[in-house]
Amino acid sequence: MALGLTVLLVTALRINVGVPPTIIVGGSAIVGFFCWRLTNLRRVINPLKTAILFLLTTTALHVHMFEEHACLFGPSMSRLFDIAFPDARFLQIFVFALPTVYYLTAIGLLLRIPLAAFVAWFIFIGPGIAEFTHFIFPFIEPALEPSNPASITTVINGVRITDMANHYIAVTGKYYFPGLYTAVIPMIPGIFSVWWLLKNRQPGR
Repeated sequence: MALGLTVLLVTALRINVGVPPTIIVGGSAIVGFFCWRLTNLRRVINPLKTAILFLLTTTALHVHMFEEHACLFGPSMSRLFDIAFPDARFLQIFVFALPTVYYLTAIGLLLRIPLAAFVAWFIFIGPGIAEFTHFIFPFIEPALEPSNPASITTVINGVRITDMANHYIAVTGKYYFPGLYTAVIPMIPGIFSVWWLLKNRQPGR
């Protein structure tokens, strides 16, 4: 079931967001799947503490996503990779839809449901490790008008994307990408959770 959920997630992201974000998020899900099998698939590891760490990580993630929304992460990704990712879609998927999964996951952790532990691992790996990509994005040359420092508006795959800023450091001279300042906030509980779960896994599995 976890593999099926991963395939569904990757497919939905590929259709609605594009390949680069799908690689980042889908990669986190795949790594999380193997970590889940290694640790708490068959034997629960302190459900209360796991739920607390999970909620801390998702709370930190929401703080991070506020910066992403305020500084138009979606349109910036659209310009960087030539993908249709307007801010409205970013809000729909990451701010409104996925938190529903987070709430159910927290309940599932407390009820010792194995699939909930898989979702938790996915979040721990994503914000815990994958958020470092924010520090790389300013060095990547945008796919759309890389030499133009001004924001642009265009249609990508039938979707009109506005306010696509150029954050290419070679052009702007500024080291920034939406979400960069707060990327470390979810990384702290995420990385700690990965360390704690690996440390407390039962031997001989």
